[in-house]
Amino acid sequence: MEPNAFTFSSVLKACKGMGALSCGALVHGSAVKRGMQGSIYVENALMDMYATCCASMEDACIVFDDIREKNDVSWTTLITGFTHRGDGYGGLQFFRQMLLEEAELNPFSFSIAVRACASIGSHSFGKQIHSAVIKHGFESNLPVMNSILDMYCRFGCLSEPNQCFHEMSERDLITWNTLISGYERLDPRESLRIFSLMDSEGLSPNCFTYSSVISACANIAVLNCGEQVHGGIIRRGLDKNLALANALIDMYAKCGSISNSHKIFSEMSDRNLVSWTSMIIGYGAHGYGKEAVEMFDKMVKSGIRPDRIVFMAVLSACSHAGLVDEGLRYFESMISDYKVTPDQDIYGCVVDLLGRAGRVEEAYELIESMPFKPDESVWGALLGACKAHELPHLRKVAAQRLLELTPNMVGTYVMLSNIYAAEGEWGEFANTRKMMRGMGNKKEVGRSWIEVRNRVYSFVAGDKVGSHINLVYEVLEVLISHMKAAEHINDLDCSIHDLDDGT
Repeated sequence: MEPNAFTFSSVLKACKGMGALSCGALVHGSAVKRGMQGSIYVENALMDMYATCCASMEDACIVFDDIREKNDVSWTTLITGFTHRGDGYGGLQFFRQMLLEEAELNPFSFSIAVRACASIGSHSFGKQIHSAVIKHGFESNLPVMNSILDMYCRFGCLSEPNQCFHEMSERDLITWNTLISGYERLDPRESLRIFSLMDSEGLSPNCFTYSSVISACANIAVLNCGEQVHGGIIRRGLDKNLALANALIDMYAKCGSISNSHKIFSEMSDRNLVSWTSMIIGYGAHGYGKEAVEMFDKMVKSGIRPDRIVFMAVLSACSHAGLVDEGLRYFESMISDYKVTPDQDIYGCVVDLLGRAGRVEEAYELIESMPFKPDESVWGALLGACKAHELPHLRKVAAQRLLELTPNMVGTYVMLSNIYAAEGEWGEFANTRKMMRGMGNKKEVGRSWIEVRNRVYSFVAGDKVGSHINLVYEVLEVLISHMKAAEHINDLDCSIHDLDDGT
């Protein structure tokens, strides 16, 4: 029995699924031998297989060029191949050609073009594609509009996602999840408001919804809201979901309730590397270095192999808790036992570990022995250690290297000026600040949130606005006097110099 076009397209699809390029090439030869190269189904399947299995898009493009009568699937397959490889520009180039040749368009053609546009972060291209969607009558197609909504969210726009959402004639759970997830990154409070609106309209959230909402709660540290979301998860029977449990561990830790993080962790029937890492990060952030170390050792004994992220977590925990020997032991074990190659971030953690313990000379020797050029995070860690332990010779070396790497980064100037202020070198302090002003540098103002009686208050350093601002500063003065009496703020005067600059 002779194979037909359907047979060949099915076998090519199987080759694609297995990543079997050599097998796919043999099938291609057999198809040519049997005169199947003129079948659009076989040619589209060949193009899809080559786009997925090859190291480049060259073979897929050759097949595409040989197709005499291309259909919408032909164009979309090629655009998808470029986009999935991270070449959004290549995908958009063929989408533009598709429009110029007035080829037949389908919803998936637009969806993949929108994804290509989002991948390169081109807001102008995105708006053009949105206009083309409307021009060709696909503005009522839900998957297409969901992809448009996601694109605007990925661009970091604040107004356009909301406008697009309200203009949609139809919405589903994916629509709501896309908007909630987008605002979780852009404006966590707005994300929570949209979730509340979704709940009031009677839609049932799923695991993806809750994951975004939990992250929003964690981002602005609203414990009460996080507890309510946790309650909703339990009521819907989703509390055994591993991804949600991991997110809750992280949320409670960021909201200051490490005990709740531990409770969720201890009640989990199944744990993965993310579960252990989240707990170790939580313990480290709250100063429980010993507990973080114990958690790491338990994780290894349970058979889970640590990765670079969890090593960073335990090294950071050791650094903040002053567990220098333990941290160095983990650093050596990471290289010798687990064959994890340390990168800039890992070296930065070890430099910080040594620097906080006053072993600044060792930290500098480690930097000099690094197999690659240290970046700003490594020199920044050393500079911070020099500030704390009064080593002017190394301080100047670190500051010079840091300024070479980040000449336009205001944080470098701020750190250096703070060191000069702490040592009473007011001339150098003034010169550094003058350089900042001359370059137009101003550090981005840090914003903090605090939840009081279910209401979130936002403020910045040196804030002068607010109905109770005078009372706030009166309380601050009282706290400062108590802290001075307890000798907890040795370099407070240096920090106050930055208030006017919002730094």
